[in-house]
Amino acid sequence: MNYLNSIKKFFLSFFLIFIIFISDRISKNKIIQISENKNSIYINDFLNFDLVFNTGIAFGIFSSQNDLVYNAITFLISIIIVFIVYLILTSHNIDKILYSCIAGGALGNLYDRIFFRAVPDFIDFHINDYHWFSFNLADIFISLGIIMILIKELFNKNNEI
Repeated sequence: MNYLNSIKKFFLSFFLIFIIFISDRISKNKIIQISENKNSIYINDFLNFDLVFNTGIAFGIFSSQNDLVYNAITFLISIIIVFIVYLILTSHNIDKILYSCIAGGALGNLYDRIFFRAVPDFIDFHINDYHWFSFNLADIFISLGIIMILIKELFNKNNEI
């Protein structure tokens, strides 16, 4: 029975990764299609969809036109994703879900890095003239997964400081 439960959790984790990956792909494809006709899409006073292509990692850090740097970063991201998959396979309960969120988002962005040589970011959150970094659906899942893991670890009473 325990073996069957483990298989079930394994498939649920990878189903979650797949759903996040597909949702990310659909959102990016749709915004690219819409943006061909418009520069920016006004949503409300705090949110626009404004397509930019990011060659770096989070928030455009390490953006580079140098192929060696770009490929090294892409390779490093691939290794990190393999490690996250390992964590999914060896973790339990909520950790499996949180690592799956991170992996799904990371795979979505890795796909773009490999096939488009840049990640489409389009969610432009702003207050007046202060704009946060543009991001996408994959970034949301990666960030939520990481934040929830940090919160869980901070409040886990079984951990020693």
